[in-house]
Amino acid sequence: MKVGIPRECAAGERRVAATPESVTKLQKKLGFEVMIEKGAGESAAFPDAAYEAVGAEVVDDVWGADIVLKVNPVQGDEIEKLDAGQVLISLVSPAENTELIEALAARKVTLIALDQIPRISRAQKMDVLSSMANIAGYRAIVEAAQNYGGFFGMQMTAAGKTPPARVLVIGAGVAGLAAIAAARSMGADVRAFDTRPAVKDQVKSLGGKFLELEFEESGDGGGGYAKVMSKEFIDAEMALFREQAKEIDIVVTTALIPGRKAPILWTADMVETMKPGGVVVDLAARNGGNCELTEPGEVVKAHGVTLIGHTDMTSRLPTVASKFFSQNLVHLLDDMGGAMNWRVDLEDEVVRGAIVLNEGELLWPPPKREPPPPPPKVEEPEPVVVAEAAAVAEPKEDSGAGTIGAMLVAAVLFGLVGAYAPREFVQHFTVFMLACFIGWQVVWNVAHALHTPLMSVTNAISGIIIVGGILQASSGETNTAAILGAIAILVATINIAGGFLVTQRMLAMFRR
Repeated sequence: MKVGIPRECAAGERRVAATPESVTKLQKKLGFEVMIEKGAGESAAFPDAAYEAVGAEVVDDVWGADIVLKVNPVQGDEIEKLDAGQVLISLVSPAENTELIEALAARKVTLIALDQIPRISRAQKMDVLSSMANIAGYRAIVEAAQNYGGFFGMQMTAAGKTPPARVLVIGAGVAGLAAIAAARSMGADVRAFDTRPAVKDQVKSLGGKFLELEFEESGDGGGGYAKVMSKEFIDAEMALFREQAKEIDIVVTTALIPGRKAPILWTADMVETMKPGGVVVDLAARNGGNCELTEPGEVVKAHGVTLIGHTDMTSRLPTVASKFFSQNLVHLLDDMGGAMNWRVDLEDEVVRGAIVLNEGELLWPPPKREPPPPPPKVEEPEPVVVAEAAAVAEPKEDSGAGTIGAMLVAAVLFGLVGAYAPREFVQHFTVFMLACFIGWQVVWNVAHALHTPLMSVTNAISGIIIVGGILQASSGETNTAAILGAIAILVATINIAGGFLVTQRMLAMFRR
């Protein structure tokens, strides 16, 4: 089977669907023959000679290949170059390109939309949207730094000092998290907001501050996307943004809802509230923009604030973007069997989610995924078992009866020992019993989470025991005291060695 890589003709597009590295994998690992259109990789720093060096065929026309790999949807006369039975794999946005889909259906083409690959664990290696969003988020901070008239991190010089730039990232998806990481690495004070509370820990792990609303509503729309929120939530969200606008220097907006125009989250009055010299980078510009004053494809100024509406953010890092994109395609073709076992398996969840046309037959949108079955119901244990378990797990509640019983046993032992044993033995026995009683109470009533630090105390006590054992064992006499002293040395040594070993293993869990 032959794979064809045409040159991208969309305005401003500098990426290519295959790199010399991915071509090598397509040929050697998957068994494809690869054809590259002349000049296809020039804008991404991959000359024709680099493709020829790895065995690809550089030609004028690649449209006769069995499988055509592209970045953007076909357009214009490219549609006429496709024939029945061919497979086209590219970004498509089927909800927005119905006329294109109808034209390809008439030509009996099999069309797979990379932007429709389901966001499930198995498909992460094929997820073009995530890999491109990662690049866009990073590039957004680069663009902001270029247009911002100050440092991102705090600077102290002989001429004075400047505070760190305050950056607000709206939407903590893949692009948002990449923007947070890039801004923090440059020293900025980063804040982030998302309608999905589940991303809070991810924001904090990157050093950002997560802004929260006191509002009981989740924005998780499933599949890693957000959903449309209620009017009450949006009003509270807008109020939060208006307060932040007074302090923020740079805003990065990333909010997209599949199949809809991008929601307006940064209004004209918020732009006006920002300090002069501020920057807004709108990563949703291609879908209309999250900022009310964004002009898609343009960089404009309003109220002294620079508004960046680039729609080709990933193409501004064409080399690495092409590497990521082509690697995603290699994984997809591998999952579909490679050249030797090629198949369009509609039972495969990934293929069924991404396929739009199968030899001209419209299969999009895919059927909705059934939610996973609820976990099996665990039968309630018998009341007696529950009571016993509670007694073991929470001994504090029954500790009163246990303490009284222990005291009664101790009193009986003291009475027997006092009646028949020598006075010195009684004194030592008294100290021993008190130590046992106090130790039992301390350990039994300490939470399990504190048992590891408690080992340091028990190790110190065991050290004292060793000293006492040495004194008894070194008396020069072979009697009961000397034997017990030797046993005490052995047991205490085991306790100390084991305590240090367990403590070291616990501490190792917190080391990187």
